[in-house]
Amino acid sequence: MHETTHPVLRPQPPGTGHHDPGARPPDTGRQRPGPRTPAADRPGPDARPPAAGRPEQDARPPVTGHRRPPGARATAGRRGFEARAAVGTESSGGRTVLGTLRSDPPLTLRQTGPDTVHLVSTAAGPLGGDRLTLEIDVAPGTRLTIASVASTLVLPGDGESVMVVRARVGAGATLVYAPEPTVLAAGCDHRMIVGLTLAEGASVSWREEIAFGRYGEPPGRCHARFDATIDGVPLLRQDFVVGDPAADGSPAVYGDARCVGNILLTGPAFARPQAATASRPGEPALTPPAAGAASPSSGAEGSGAVLAEGCAVLPLAGPGTLISALAPDAPTLRSRLTWGAAQATAPFEDGD
Repeated sequence: MHETTHPVLRPQPPGTGHHDPGARPPDTGRQRPGPRTPAADRPGPDARPPAAGRPEQDARPPVTGHRRPPGARATAGRRGFEARAAVGTESSGGRTVLGTLRSDPPLTLRQTGPDTVHLVSTAAGPLGGDRLTLEIDVAPGTRLTIASVASTLVLPGDGESVMVVRARVGAGATLVYAPEPTVLAAGCDHRMIVGLTLAEGASVSWREEIAFGRYGEPPGRCHARFDATIDGVPLLRQDFVVGDPAADGSPAVYGDARCVGNILLTGPAFARPQAATASRPGEPALTPPAAGAASPSSGAEGSGAVLAEGCAVLPLAGPGTLISALAPDAPTLRSRLTWGAAQATAPFEDGD
């Protein structure tokens, strides 16, 4: 747009009547005496032609620094990630193939076997403000195993971080979900949401492990929610909180434990109504209630329930078993969960 100002009308010297449409007026208050350089000799359209013998006015106000819009908030930190990754199986000639494998950093998926996928973290976190979603779809009659190459370290940031996992398992399909532990760094505020939907006849082994902070530090806060249904009927509804001082140090909740974990086993591939009693070689003996080392809860006798040091194997009302464990460290937690899973899936003993 061509804009001309005329503060004072006065005769102009010869040769100054030409105006370049691309010219920019100089800064307010500057004066450049003398005849103007002809347009042909100017270096380009950014040259600013002065009017001889008079002050020039800049039509644009001077820049005084970056100004945020009203109501904007200064943010020195990073913006939260919103990432969605997905994995899905298909049946091809009686074999399982991965029909869907979509990554979205920091959630990166790598196929490591015919029906195995590993989660590879390609960025730090989750950090406060991140929202990560993993979609799992196991087609009927197929099998999928999901693991991770390392633990997940949840870090503090601007707001709450959220990790959502939604899994659908078709009839006759098997899903094994067994990532490494989630570590709650001091100061984090994290939410874990799992939604597991199974068709009739589906089998699932689902493991979750949470470590209360890194070595020598208090844990951040985490609210974990787990919902599982079979053919539309609720199988397990569970939620717990880590990082609440009233609960963390209570002998009725976590006591002096630094790690908590669960394994859900359900479906024909993991059916076991009666617990065995023997510990695996090389592992600490966890004596079931029959030997008097622990007291069964009401109605546990003959139900297949096992309560032992730091570990409980509890049959669910539906077709499944929940193994829960507490431990002072991650290796001990893994050992107790593995032992509990072995009890839940061991063959019947003579006389059972």
